[in-house]
Amino acid sequence: MLKKKVVAIIPARKNSKRIPGKNYKKFNGVPIIINTIRKLKKSKIFNRIIVSTDSKKIATIARKYGAEVPFLRSKLLSNDYVTIYPVISNIVRFLIKQNYQFEYVCCVFAPNPFLEISDLKMGFKKIKSKKFNYVFSATPYRFPFFRSFTHSYTKGIKMLFKKNFKKRSQDLKQIMCDAGQFYWGSKKSWLKNKIIFAKGSDIIVVPEWRYHDIDTPDDWKRAELSYKILNKKNSK
Repeated sequence: MLKKKVVAIIPARKNSKRIPGKNYKKFNGVPIIINTIRKLKKSKIFNRIIVSTDSKKIATIARKYGAEVPFLRSKLLSNDYVTIYPVISNIVRFLIKQNYQFEYVCCVFAPNPFLEISDLKMGFKKIKSKKFNYVFSATPYRFPFFRSFTHSYTKGIKMLFKKNFKKRSQDLKQIMCDAGQFYWGSKKSWLKNKIIFAKGSDIIVVPEWRYHDIDTPDDWKRAELSYKILNKKNSK
């Protein structure tokens, strides 16, 4: 029986309103997508690494560093409102038309400096168990969600969950959030656009110190500083 092949897909469109050129912006001197491609290659998990982009510049960078860009993404799949499902399934359908035999697909985001190969491998092991539609990276909320409140200068403080007012933080249920690093899924799950955040999914927990939501210029600077500190410690 032939071993089913594994595909990584990096969605990387050119437009980003909050951080211009986010997917190819230099992170500590190197276009951020290059680090992600290198890490995926180093993992030796994937038979093909494909970048889905509408940018000729990103396509050139991706190809130079060993990824494939079989075509430029259409405008319909490049607007601000398109979700990840049609972007990934677009590549999946392309590969099927090529008669390429594969079973698992990992969506990996381009701005991903804190991605660890060990997490990818754990996710791959779980998705291969065929118990889940998806396996994705997640991290604990930094603050106790059930102790949250709103503030208004006219109405003051209002707790969202009043019954938790007297409870200790450590007694509250742990809330998780998407770490935004990767989504492992079977070919069938992506084709059927099955919902990721549902009963049929599982997670790989990313520690809080290795989670950075990079959505603003300040987020970017903070991530660069954290990356430098972590790599300095690891090099000792």
